[in-house]
Amino acid sequence: EIAAAGGHNLLMIGVPGSGKTMLARRLSSILPRLSREEALEVTKIYSIAGLLPQGGGLVQERPFRSPHHTTSMVAMIGGGSVPRPGEVTLAHHGVLFLDELPEFSKATLEVLRQPLEDRAVTISRVHATLTFPSSMILICAMNPCPCGYYGDESGGRTCECTPSEIRRYTRKISGPLLDRIDIHIRVPRVAYQELTSKRRAESSETIRGRVEQARQRQLARLQPFGRFCNAQMNHTILQRVCPLTDEAQSLLELAFRRMNLSARSYDRIIKVARTIADLDGAPEEIAAKHIAEAVQLRSDIGLSVE
Repeated sequence: EIAAAGGHNLLMIGVPGSGKTMLARRLSSILPRLSREEALEVTKIYSIAGLLPQGGGLVQERPFRSPHHTTSMVAMIGGGSVPRPGEVTLAHHGVLFLDELPEFSKATLEVLRQPLEDRAVTISRVHATLTFPSSMILICAMNPCPCGYYGDESGGRTCECTPSEIRRYTRKISGPLLDRIDIHIRVPRVAYQELTSKRRAESSETIRGRVEQARQRQLARLQPFGRFCNAQMNHTILQRVCPLTDEAQSLLELAFRRMNLSARSYDRIIKVARTIADLDGAPEEIAAKHIAEAVQLRSDIGLSVE
């Protein structure tokens, strides 16, 4: 819900069968509906890529792209002798889901760094240079180790991987890429009682209502800067529209020093805290509790970005 409300990138780590893929595929159902301007942009992209059905009108649903881990660097970023949009562009205004993240080649993962930062990708050829938009939410899922059961005390399965195998597996995710993912969380194993519970959960429509209210607050705040959600803020905008209480500032300074955070991590924690505050209906000042939750959402999986 926080990722959807603020447009934040998300990494989920958990044992096989904990629901990571299901959660990712359900994200589209709680995202705000496409505006007419967004629908036009997405329709143009799919028309250029030759993916628009014959006689089809405007694309009405946010894109959800889930490329296989064998996807090449060119297919991910776009290119070819006549440059065509890649997966990062086909997911524009929607979701790019990378399941089994460490199984992607390192080169394919590393080319994501620039479009995640700039929300656009530039492809240069001899006769032309083209820029494609790539403002998407990146959702990643991975196991904690090659066998998938490291740290799964409650599941009764013992991890069979050696420490060196685990390090080699997690090191496929580089620090600079991990640093560009706003939210890092562990997805726990689903308990039997939860599977058999008759209690009705909230519907996607109810959650989408809260997400859209939070987006409206962001739009009112960021429209003068040409931005539409918190994840799109740069450092200058963040300084102007994201004031922190004194207590929140002290807490963030403590986290920054103890966790050896980068400047990018500092900005992203404030962005996530601003989204949490928007969902909370909080005033313009970000409180310490919002910073505390944002820090927790960035440190929960134990993968270092240093």
